[in-house]
Parts: sequence; structure tokens; C-alpha cells
Amino acid sequence: MAVYNNPIVLQRADPWVLNVDGEYYFTGSDPEYNTIAIRRASAINDLQKAPETVVWRKHESGPCSKYIWAPELHRVNGAWYIYFAGAETDFEDSGLPPHRMFVLENTDADPTSDNWVEKGQIKTPIDSFSLDATTEVIDGVQYLVWAQKDPSIEGNSNLYIAPMANPWTLAADPVMLSKPEYDWECIDFLVNEGPAFLFHEDKIYITYSASGTGVPYAVGLLAADRGSDLTDPASWTKSPVPVFKTCAENGQYGPGHNSFTKSEDGSQDLMIYHARNYTDIKGDPLFDPNRHARVGVVRWTDAGPDFGVPEADTLWTPDSTDVLPADGGPMAGVPVAEASEAKAEVLAS
Repeated sequence: MAVYNNPIVLQRADPWVLNVDGEYYFTGSDPEYNTIAIRRASAINDLQKAPETVVWRKHESGPCSKYIWAPELHRVNGAWYIYFAGAETDFEDSGLPPHRMFVLENTDADPTSDNWVEKGQIKTPIDSFSLDATTEVIDGVQYLVWAQKDPSIEGNSNLYIAPMANPWTLAADPVMLSKPEYDWECIDFLVNEGPAFLFHEDKIYITYSASGTGVPYAVGLLAADRGSDLTDPASWTKSPVPVFKTCAENGQYGPGHNSFTKSEDGSQDLMIYHARNYTDIKGDPLFDPNRHARVGVVRWTDAGPDFGVPEADTLWTPDSTDVLPADGGPMAGVPVAEASEAKAEVLAS
């Protein structure tokens, strides 16, 4: 079994990893929220230094001209799709970002080609703050799950599900799966966001993230039986407690907005998530770039997935909020025990 080193990619929040034909494709929110980029490697530990290809840039004005968040790369019916959220203006008077969900399509074999086409906004019955779309084809039906504000419900966002007519169009009205209701989901902000599917035996799971994006951020869990009506809220059970949260002992704070993939040998489920390794955040946590992408092994019990706790960093991380180059710079990948000596060498060179 592989031994994983954390962080796997520096300064990439909302990390998404997709394994296709033995290759890992990585994307995530860049610190300046203005591009969507993909990197590819044959091993998780190689993603940091893998070349990063920018496949799309924000518009100069209008929709998708601000705050490009949480891109996800998917393969559906032989084509590639990127789901992401983008805004047209700065934050609204309510404090909410004005995001909507959008889709890109690429029919080439290689998703890092420049053949990405904008398919437009995913329209929902309520035209409101919406983000974090994820998708899966289950028993022949493509589903979309996402986070959205319902003006009639207190809080920032709830989780919704709907079948799709095609990868950019809903086929039916959405159904709400979860809203912030427990204390741990309502710290700083009332938030359910960042859904991700996980499958095991006869169960379908959706993890999601809750509360503000600082230290309180934590992961929740929904579960349903395979074969049940996934658009029926009664098919889903919700954990009353977070299943993955801050671990001060390991210096990991606000873990969440994760994705799932398989280990290189296919024997283990891996959780790819972001977290910070400090609590002293200056200003809005959204604009602190040091949410780094990390990996953890999912262990299975009779009760379902056990995500453990966020592991301590084994590799160097920056001690400033300067935005790093895509490859993390010369210190990226240096073991923590060797970081002081390596940094001195870098400064002397």
C-alpha cells in the first residue's frame, strides 16, 4: 500500500481528484479565483510537481468574471465536463456571494487540451446563490447534487439533488436533502456545501461540509441504500455529528470540501480534502490562500465509513500568505524534518 505525504498540493482549496485509466487528474480553487487548471500524474504523491495546464480563464466582465470556485472534472458518456461556480459582481448586500453554477465540455481524449466549450449556466427553479455542483451516473441516471440558498429558509445554503436531462440541464425540480440544523453546521454561517459521492457495497454516501470556512469547518454524512429513490429525502439518513473535523493535536484546522478517489492499487478509498495548519487567519478566511490539498485513507466498518482525523503534515508548508507558483516552489515536497536546512540553502542560492 502507498504511503501518502501531506499536503499533496499546496494552496489549492476545494480539491477534486478523478482517476481515469490509471491517471489522477487534479483541479481545485486557485488562490486568486480566476482560472481553472488541471494537473495529471500517475501517483497521488506526484501531483504537486505535475505540470498544471490552465484550461479556462474567468471572463473580463459579466457572468463568470469573479470568484471562480470549486471546479470539478467529470467524465460522462465519453466526454469531459467541468462544473464550477462563478460570480458577476462582488458580494451582495446580504453578505452572500452572487454565484451561479456553470458547465464546460471537452470532447477530446485529453482534458488538458484547449477544446473546452462553455455550455452555460445550470438553471434551477430559484435564481439564487448556488455552487459546488457534483454529479454521478447511478443505475443509468445522471444526478446533480449542489448547494443553494432558498430565500425562505434561514442560512446560506442547503443541499439539493435532481436527475439530469443532459450534463448541463436538470430533468426535474430539485429536492432538498439537507439543511443546516445541528449546532456544528451553524458556526459563523449556516452552511451545507461541497457535496461528494462515495460508494461502498450496497450503500451510497454523500459527504458535505458545514459552517464557516475557518476552524469550525467540518464534514457531515448522508447515506442511502443503492436502489432506493435518491430523490426522496426519506431515502437518506443524516449523521447528527460531524464525521471529520479539526484536529488540534495534529495541527489541522477546518478540514473539508473533499472528493474521493481510489489508491493506486485500487484497494483503498481515499478522501482528498483541504485544511489549514494554523488558526490565526487575518481577514476573511476565503482570501487566506493556505488551504492545502491533503489525502486520508477511508476505513470501512459495519457502521459505514470511518474517516479518522486529519493527519499531521509531513511536508513543508509556507509560513506566509504569499501566493506560491503552481508547483509550490523549491520548498514544496521537502519533509518537515529537513525544511529548516533546505530553506537556508534556498535563501543562500
